[in-house]
Amino acid sequence: MCLSQLLRENVWIPDPDKVWRSAEIIKDYKEGDESLHLKLEDETLYEYPVDLQGNELPLLRNPDILVGENDLTALSYLHEPAVLHNLKVRFLESNHIYTYCGIVLVAINPYEQLPIYEEDVIYAYSGQNMGDMDPHIFAVAEEAYKQMARDEKNQSIIVSGESGAGKTISAKYAMRFLATVGGSLSETNIEAKVLASSPIMEAIGNAKTTRNDNSSRFGKYIQIGFDKRYHIIGANLRTYLLEKSRVVFQAEDERNYRIFYQLCASANLPEFKDLALSKYFYFFYTSQGGDTSISGVDDADDFEKTRHAFTLLGVKESHQMTIFRIIAAILHLGNLEFQAEQGGEACSILHLNNFCSLLGVEHSQMQHWLCHRKLVTTAETYVKTMSPQLVVNARNALAKHIYAQLFKWIVQHINKALHTTVKQHSFIGVLDIYGFETFEVNSFEQFCINYANEKLQQQFNLHVFKLEQEEYMKEGIPWTLIDFYDNQPCIDLIEAKLGVLDLLDEECKVPKGTDQNWAQKLYDRHAGSQHFQKPRMSNTSFVILHFADKVEYQSEGFLEKNRDTVYEEQINILKASKVKAATSLFQDEKDAAPTTSMTKGTSKISVRSARPVIKAASKEHKKTVGHQFRNSLRLLMETLNATTPHYVRCIKPNDEKLPFKFDPKRVVQQLRACGVLETIRISAAGFPSRWSYHDFFNRYRVLMKKRDLSKNDKKQICQTLLEDLIKDPDKFQVGRTKIFFRSGQVAYLEKVRAAKLRAATIMIQKTVRGWLQRVKYKRLRQAAIIIQRYSRGYLARRLAEHLRRTRAAIIFQKQYRMLRILRAFQRVRNATITIQAFARGMFVRRIYRKILVEHKATILQKYARGWLARTHFRRIRGATIVLQCYYRRMKARQELKALKIEARSAQHLKKLNIGMENKVVQLQRKIDEQNKEYKLLNEQLSALTSAHSSEVEKLKKELVQYQQNHQGDGSQLVSFQEELEHLRLELEKAHGERKVVEDSYIKEKDLLRKVRLFVTSHVVQVVLAKMKKELEEERSRYQSLVKEYSRLEQAYDNVQEEMAVIKQTPGHRRSPSNQSSLESDSNYPSISTSEIGDTEDVIQQAEEVGVEKAAMDMTVFLKLQKRVRELERERKKLQTQLEKKEQESKKSQRPPFGCIRPRGMSRQELESENKKLKNELNELRKAIADGATQNNSSSDVQDSYNLLLNQLKSANEELEVRKEEVLILRTQIMKAAQQKGTGKITTEDWGYLNEDGELGLAYQGLKQVARLLEAQLQDQRREHEEEVEALKNQVDAIKEEMEKQQQALLQTTLQLSPEVQVEFGIQQEITRLTNENLDLKEMLENLESNEKKLNKQLKIYMKKVKDFEGDSAHKSKMQAAVQRKEKDFQGMLEYYKEDEPLLIRNLITDLKPQAVSATVPCLPAYILYMCIRHADYINDDQKVHSLLTSTINGIKKVLKKHNEDFEMTSFWLANTCRLLHCLKQYSGDAGFMTQNTPKQNEHCLKNFDLTEYRQVLSHLSIQIYQQLIKIAEGILQPMIVSAVLENESIQGLSGVKPMGYRNRSSSMADGDSSYSLDAIIRQLNMFHSIMCDQGLDPEIVQQVFKQLFYMISAVALNNLLLRKDVCSWSTGMQLRFNISQLEEWLHGKNLQQSGAAQTLEPLIQAAQLLQLKKKTSEDAEAICSLCTSLTTQQIVKILNLYTPMNEFEERVTVAFIRDIQLRDSERNDPPQLLLDFKHMFPVLIPFSPSSITMDSIHLPASLNLEFLKKV
Repeated sequence: MCLSQLLRENVWIPDPDKVWRSAEIIKDYKEGDESLHLKLEDETLYEYPVDLQGNELPLLRNPDILVGENDLTALSYLHEPAVLHNLKVRFLESNHIYTYCGIVLVAINPYEQLPIYEEDVIYAYSGQNMGDMDPHIFAVAEEAYKQMARDEKNQSIIVSGESGAGKTISAKYAMRFLATVGGSLSETNIEAKVLASSPIMEAIGNAKTTRNDNSSRFGKYIQIGFDKRYHIIGANLRTYLLEKSRVVFQAEDERNYRIFYQLCASANLPEFKDLALSKYFYFFYTSQGGDTSISGVDDADDFEKTRHAFTLLGVKESHQMTIFRIIAAILHLGNLEFQAEQGGEACSILHLNNFCSLLGVEHSQMQHWLCHRKLVTTAETYVKTMSPQLVVNARNALAKHIYAQLFKWIVQHINKALHTTVKQHSFIGVLDIYGFETFEVNSFEQFCINYANEKLQQQFNLHVFKLEQEEYMKEGIPWTLIDFYDNQPCIDLIEAKLGVLDLLDEECKVPKGTDQNWAQKLYDRHAGSQHFQKPRMSNTSFVILHFADKVEYQSEGFLEKNRDTVYEEQINILKASKVKAATSLFQDEKDAAPTTSMTKGTSKISVRSARPVIKAASKEHKKTVGHQFRNSLRLLMETLNATTPHYVRCIKPNDEKLPFKFDPKRVVQQLRACGVLETIRISAAGFPSRWSYHDFFNRYRVLMKKRDLSKNDKKQICQTLLEDLIKDPDKFQVGRTKIFFRSGQVAYLEKVRAAKLRAATIMIQKTVRGWLQRVKYKRLRQAAIIIQRYSRGYLARRLAEHLRRTRAAIIFQKQYRMLRILRAFQRVRNATITIQAFARGMFVRRIYRKILVEHKATILQKYARGWLARTHFRRIRGATIVLQCYYRRMKARQELKALKIEARSAQHLKKLNIGMENKVVQLQRKIDEQNKEYKLLNEQLSALTSAHSSEVEKLKKELVQYQQNHQGDGSQLVSFQEELEHLRLELEKAHGERKVVEDSYIKEKDLLRKVRLFVTSHVVQVVLAKMKKELEEERSRYQSLVKEYSRLEQAYDNVQEEMAVIKQTPGHRRSPSNQSSLESDSNYPSISTSEIGDTEDVIQQAEEVGVEKAAMDMTVFLKLQKRVRELERERKKLQTQLEKKEQESKKSQRPPFGCIRPRGMSRQELESENKKLKNELNELRKAIADGATQNNSSSDVQDSYNLLLNQLKSANEELEVRKEEVLILRTQIMKAAQQKGTGKITTEDWGYLNEDGELGLAYQGLKQVARLLEAQLQDQRREHEEEVEALKNQVDAIKEEMEKQQQALLQTTLQLSPEVQVEFGIQQEITRLTNENLDLKEMLENLESNEKKLNKQLKIYMKKVKDFEGDSAHKSKMQAAVQRKEKDFQGMLEYYKEDEPLLIRNLITDLKPQAVSATVPCLPAYILYMCIRHADYINDDQKVHSLLTSTINGIKKVLKKHNEDFEMTSFWLANTCRLLHCLKQYSGDAGFMTQNTPKQNEHCLKNFDLTEYRQVLSHLSIQIYQQLIKIAEGILQPMIVSAVLENESIQGLSGVKPMGYRNRSSSMADGDSSYSLDAIIRQLNMFHSIMCDQGLDPEIVQQVFKQLFYMISAVALNNLLLRKDVCSWSTGMQLRFNISQLEEWLHGKNLQQSGAAQTLEPLIQAAQLLQLKKKTSEDAEAICSLCTSLTTQQIVKILNLYTPMNEFEERVTVAFIRDIQLRDSERNDPPQLLLDFKHMFPVLIPFSPSSITMDSIHLPASLNLEFLKKV
């Protein structure tokens, strides 16, 4: 520092109490001044002397903006007071116990449990770069884990510090972090075992000291192994230098190892009665420190944890008891008392008995060799009695040896439990080792500890130096040698040849070597060493100058502790112990354990046991403790050098163990000892401050010129600025990516920046103040003008008002005077008028009264005269009327008399009869015409009668002749008829037997139905529903059967008409027999007109009506069709033969047959009978159709069914008649053909075919047919008998099974309670019914297979009929074409059972969401439901179960395969929810059908209740939702911190502060991994569009974004709570702007009601908290009232982390934070600091019915679902 810098600066001066004290220079320093004028913090003045010759100037203080930095290397001035002050501020004011110092994490023990180690904090630090978060032990562990995974190099975490600094707990937290983030994938739970080793090692290796209540009295190195996927697979533990002397001796206020006290506290347990234990103060080895109870520590509870840890590590209970027996034996061994006697000795018998019984050794031998020793010489062996002091020493040595061997045995078992057979890929080692120690009396243990720290410090210095060198070379900075402290001479003093350890080992080999002799050798050998000194006042002590401090060691006890002597005789007794485990402790072992090579390291090294085994057999060749420790330390250093180290330095803030108390002296002492200050010194010697060009440009752009900012090269701009500001080129260096500064240069730049900002601020203030004054002046001037204007206006208005009032007064006077005169005039005028009016009225009234009297007199006269006139008129009119009446009566009598005379005359009658004569004439003419017609008809009738009589006579003659010719055949025909009747009777009998079987089956079915009534009412309802459905299906099946029969009948009529036309052709006559047989043969021609037909139409018709019993209903009809097909073939054959015969007859010109008439008569009768049958059939068909459509009862349907069967039976009989005629005709034709072939009947007429053997041939044909029918009937009878027998067997088997089940049920249920009996009975009945249903289902499948076959045949017949109708349509012009109407799609899809895997593969497993993007959303769900609906329609429960199970498994398989694909997961979440909604919407439950249309109600399930599957689908939907959230969170989480907290949405608002070493950590990945808020919004848009396009329910979409926004808020807030660099006003502004963008996005997507905005409330309040003023009590009240969503702990944390970005902002005072805590003390906040960003809101899947009907869904061809058939 130059003197010119000491201008009004803050400096540090030494202080004897506070070490360093801050002061301010109040007077500029001038060259030549001997002192500095300073003002201390307490406002006192102080003159600090300046040593001009030594150039010792006070150290400068860093700017306030740099105080409290996370990394000490970020400080501009790097020196001891700056480091101490920064740690103090962070520890006391912000309560931050962790601080980075380059590569070192400084951890100060708070002596208080802090809530910063929860699992959520672990997850917050997991995956983060080391410099991004606040300093933490988890950050160091994450750095090691990340470097191991990225560089594939082994890592080490070295935790050091003095006793009580918190080494053990820091190492424990580091292992806990590694166990959490690197948990094993196997079920061995190895990470729990690694953590379980800690309580065991603490129990056997930790003890209370004056400095620490839980001090580790040994060093340990835990090597945690990882596989290739970086999951923990095992661990290995190595220990160093156990403090064995603590077993037999403890200083005041100290304790022995914890396991002794834990065992004594649990002595009252039953399993420990044999140990003969008591309270700890009864034993010598545990009571030397006095009352050493520890507050808050329960030894019994800790012992239970220790035993649980042993169990978790796989230590057997027997081994545990052996361990406890050995520990108890050590306690009893310590209570042995020895007394010197003449010629002998005496031992305490009680405790020796306990010791011997616990270890299983001989009492007498142990008693003897505890008091004697064996001396071996060249000649002979002597047994010598020892003095009491030697006996005590031997006892103590034996106790230490036993405990050391037990300690080693336990470590070996822990390593065995943590060992794995899996190949180790890499490891992370955690070294928890003692720090540098110096006490008033330092012995052998302190010497070894300090020696280890010398080695570690050397390794640390070399590593720091190496990192600095790599950084410089990476950036291309010229490397200059940095002088750093090298402690190799001190190490050589200890471990070199003839060093301290060599001389100690050499003295131990001397038979009579002493500590004094060894000390003298040290003085002689190393007196000239610069690191060795001899104290002035002592000849047994020596001083070594360690790197940390000067330590004086007392040589007393060095030789004894180094030898670690145990008598061989005592060990041999222990080897002969009856306790097997105790014997194994003392067996001879090899000196070194087998080596294990490290994998994938930079070098191959051998890792051996850190604690070589002590050989007790050969004392002269036994390695000393010092030699063993040196070897183990060498192996440790080799291991550390082969790994990448990470350093944690634990600091003890005070010796009183008080929480958050900072003792500067103790802290400085430890900082010097642990190498932190050396790190600072190395950094300060080079270029400690380092900035990236981007950050430097953003921070110091205010110092740049405008022309420089226009350039695009930031590197050149920064370099130009530095050349302008810093004239000395050695003060900075420009690297490839960073700028390097010497110490103090950043402070100088900050000063220049602050001056520039201050000048700019002054300029802004000046301008603003001038503007404000100008605005004020303008406002005052404008106000004056306005006041003047208003004043002048007021005066003018007042004058005008006076003038107006004067003028108004004059007008008022004028008007008043005028009004007064006018009123007087009007008064006189009104009086005059009134007088005149009264006078005139009096005269007028007089005249009026006179006229009125005259008028009344006139009226009286008028009425009197009128009455007189009317009276006279009435009298005259009455007389006139009397005269007229008399006259008119006389005239009427005269006219009546004349009319009577005229009526008696003849002329009158003639006039009346003129019209009747005309009618009579017409009738006469009509009678004449009818007579003529009658005569004509009589003539025709007579002619017809004569012709008819002649014809009858002729026919009678022919009939007599015919009867004579056929009298011989009558008896034969009768026999045929009788035989046919017998066959018919047998057929009816077979039908009757079948009916009996059916009746028995129905009865058994009724019996089963009665048994089912025992089941619950729900089962009964299901059965009734199923029966009702079968009834409906039966009705529809009858109707379809009637329609089919009607159509076939119509086809028969058409064919019959065609045959009639053919027969009426001229010149073509046939015999009656031929006509009858052919016509009868053509009754059913349409059924067999073709061999091949299309079967699809009939299958569709059958499936539409639900053909469940088609095989049983169609048997008669199908038999009829089969016979008709055969007859049709015969008809065609006979027709062709007949045509040939007719042609031959035409050629021979033979006359037509004469025997046509009789057969014609029979044909007419048959035709009339046939018409009657057809009419009856039509009536029956109409009745059945009406019955089927009107939903009649089951009895009506059964009657209709019986009628149909009867009709089919009659048709079968008619067919038999036609068959007989065809056979007769065939025999006649065959006979004619035979005669023609022999030439005997070539001239025979067709009329004589009935003669000579014709009936014989017919009889033979009928006989053959009868035999055929008889064989068929016998087959049917045999089949029916077998069927009846099988049914009887089934009934018997069912009865037997029922009886067995009833007996088993009674035996079982009698032993149960009534409730259990009912439940068990129901369960048994359900099981039985299930089995029956399976059997019935199997029968149904067989019937369905038969049905399919019959349907195929029926389709063939239908096709033939259709073809024949087509041919008939071409032949007959009058016949209309009939078109088949296509059946409607019912919304069901049919597939075969073997096609189910193909359906699942095409529709689920191999389906891509893009394949159905252009179709209806959730198309796979609709298709699956239509398949389920068809399986429900056919009542196939196994098909439903198989399809739903395969669907669920297929979806799970797809999601497992695409567990990171958001689109696929969203797609199947939408389809799973839609399938769930469909099962609810069409379940038949009224609660889910409120919004269904009538068409949708037709698509409901009929047979099955899929409530359980709905529950399974609901669970699956929740699982898919959780996977969807996990995928989305995995995508968004890496973006959140960068986009929400770090991204500069408002450019230029945030400033960049100086960064420390950790911001250039090697864990930071190369490249720019920052995200903007637009990236998050784009990602959210993609999520929203995918879910909306795939038809996901809007309610679920809202829940998804609520969960995602909560995660965004939680991650951002947690990161804010763990980062000091983002807790500033500018970050609050940026954060609020970013949150507003997210809220605007929610509003744009109509997601306001989702609750997502409410999840952002904690983050919004945190942003507002950063922006609020934080100074007064009013501000505290405002913060408490505003931040209701933040806990008090979070508010205080943010206030502690709040960092001003420039010197114009003020820090939050401690008093203000205390005020906040006091105000919020009554709030019941949760104890967690961080939000649980993995918290999952409970998902709700509301019911969302679809408006799409199943029949409107189209199957795209791209799905390859051609095997699905629409129903």
